Amino acid sequence: MSSVTLIRNATLVLETSVGRVLVDPMLRAAGTTPPIENTPNPLPNPLVELPLPAAAVVRDVDLCIVTHLHRDHFDDLLPRDVPILTQPESVDTLRERGYEIVATEHPQIAMTRGRHGRDDETIAALGAVSGWVVDGIYVAGDTVWCEEVERALHEHAPHTVVVNAGGAHFLGGAPIVMDAGDVRRVREATDARVVVVHLEAINHCVERRDVYRAIEGVVVPDDGQSVEL
Repeated sequence: MSSVTLIRNATLVLETSVGRVLVDPMLRAAGTTPPIENTPNPLPNPLVELPLPAAAVVRDVDLCIVTHLHRDHFDDLLPRDVPILTQPESVDTLRERGYEIVATEHPQIAMTRGRHGRDDETIAALGAVSGWVVDGIYVAGDTVWCEEVERALHEHAPHTVVVNAGGAHFLGGAPIVMDAGDVRRVREATDARVVVVHLEAINHCVERRDVYRAIEGVVVPDDGQSVEL
């Protein structure tokens, strides 16, 4: 049986036919890095501790998927011998940081795209992002609702969609990941189970879990909680 376990923020563990897959490992201790600049709620990040030791998170991992290299998704605490699957734009940087087993393709995992913002200037500033589909689980990554997400739902027909929400934004700007309205659009566009993560762990994610738990038909796990699929 496959499952999705939320560790914290966008860090997930997927139990799949290709093994134990770790997604976007942010493993550092709470309060060890500054707030994201020009954003609400200026508190040190991460806001909360991991629900289990970092060594337990990475134990027996067969593959790590890195959707992009923002510090709330990857922080260099992953052991260097864990194979990484990532978008082409992240390969050179990962290798410069000492990760040598890096690929952009996998025979059983498909890459998708998204938009890390709602306007061209923000999207260009934040850079390329990716999502990934494995065993019918579509991990959308840091994206708002957009044509790329809609296309991925149509092309891959996933049974589960994991979306990064929280309404994160810069001061005076629009959300750069999904907000509650976007999650409703995902819910309306698919019969798949919708799992909402990326909540209450980074200072600029301002919409809390109860906002999403009020949306009919979505699952909002706590840190450390598994969702059986």
